[in-house]
Amino acid sequence: MRIKYFPDTDTALMEFAALQVAETKEINENIYVDLDASGNLVSMTIEHASQQASLPSLSYEQIDEQTPDSPLQRAIGS
Repeated sequence: MRIKYFPDTDTALMEFAALQVAETKEINENIYVDLDASGNLVSMTIEHASQQASLPSLSYEQIDEQTPDSPLQRAIGS
């Protein structure tokens, strides 16, 4: 996954897969998603990105699968 920001147009491009785009769908007037021929997400474009998203702060967090012995699982299972 890659995220590109173009300050001259205030556009953010999030690329999820290196696949051929078959269709672009408009989510609203500022957000578009590109899909491949099978309907899989390829990329998302956000126009007026500084107004639509919190660009100065970007974080990534991978949530690992919880094991049955973890405190969260025990609390839910109780």
